[in-house]
Amino acid sequence: MLRAAFYTLGCKVNQYESNAMMSAFEEAGFTIVEPEEEADVYVINSCTVTATGDKKSRQALRRFRRQSPLAVLVLCGCFPQAFPEEASLIPEADIVMGSKNRRDVLQAVQERLAGGERVVKILPHTAGEPFEPMKIGGFHSRTRAFLKIQDGCERRCSYCIIPDARGPIRSKPLQDIQEELAALGAQGYREVVLVGINLSCYGLDLGLSLTDALEVACHTPGIARVRLGSLEPELLTDEMMEKWKKLPGLCPQFHLSLQSGCDATLQRMNRHYDTAEYRRIAAALRKAFPGCALTTDVMVAFPGETEEEYEASEAFVREMNFARTHVFVYSPRKGTPAALMPQVDKQVASQRAKRMAQAAEDCRSRFLQEQLGSVQPVLWENRDSNGLWQGYTPNYTQVYLDSDRELNRQIVEVELTQLYQDGCMGRLAEG
Repeated sequence: MLRAAFYTLGCKVNQYESNAMMSAFEEAGFTIVEPEEEADVYVINSCTVTATGDKKSRQALRRFRRQSPLAVLVLCGCFPQAFPEEASLIPEADIVMGSKNRRDVLQAVQERLAGGERVVKILPHTAGEPFEPMKIGGFHSRTRAFLKIQDGCERRCSYCIIPDARGPIRSKPLQDIQEELAALGAQGYREVVLVGINLSCYGLDLGLSLTDALEVACHTPGIARVRLGSLEPELLTDEMMEKWKKLPGLCPQFHLSLQSGCDATLQRMNRHYDTAEYRRIAAALRKAFPGCALTTDVMVAFPGETEEEYEASEAFVREMNFARTHVFVYSPRKGTPAALMPQVDKQVASQRAKRMAQAAEDCRSRFLQEQLGSVQPVLWENRDSNGLWQGYTPNYTQVYLDSDRELNRQIVEVELTQLYQDGCMGRLAEG
């Protein structure tokens, strides 16, 4: 039996798409193995948000070629889509495809295994193209499931290559969402995360809204929790929040993309909000969902960022008291306006990243401290290397528990008693 391994870089959308490809390969008779194992096929599902992502894709191709010299190596996803000429010249890749035609990967692999020629097939995105239908048979090694409901972005932030990599906005039809959710619920998944490239734009091409998808998800039998992926803050309205707070099982954790807490920087980034609007939206969410967790992404060393601008950004991050913040250094992307702007010194960038990471950690510690003493329903996922159960509260606080009970995929209430590693230790509230 042929063996296939998948190596996924980047976001939860990529994770969903990799699992969809895995399902197709399994239906065709392949055995799915880990990337560290010997395989007949290796599929690298790439990310190109930063130059580091491109580098990791190249490194993976070289590693898999050394590991299995006769294997078929596939490079697909955002990197080839955004930079087709560059990707097509990578010698280790037997098959190169973009982000538009992942359903064709299996056929290309089968033809290559049968002695076919090298394949480079990167289809351009076009206005009005439909949402690519994909279905998953399940998620490997996961308790929660991701469900991709939206693709594409048209915001054109000055630093971002993703509109080129992903094309125009397009949405999964509600009927397809309903069917896939029902299948996941029947398989025992208790939590589903709705994800997209620009999730807040769901439905704009179908005359629908994100609320419509949420209502379907929150009323699916078997699904106890629904969580949202990354959201663009300026697209959230008070009307949406009023509807959301009435939905059963919607998790009070919202990832609001920030990028910078400085208005001048936000303007150069071509973001579509300022700090005042962001502050208002955050306050509205916290009012609608008391005790909710707000998480975010913050970029440091954007072109032209002065020390004063950095300090304004850090001060805003501290003010917002995010539960979790992903800090990253700006990475120039060829073909974007920001790549032509004056760049910040790399040493300065590194120092700012460390400072912002400390600010993020301070906020994280305060958030976790606020959770102590509360009783929370935790969805248990697995045991860690120390034998402790690991799981998450609705607001995505990671909880650890020492118990002999079998808790996998169960939702059990615990009292959060003390800080532990990156979360909290708990004890069963049932006594």
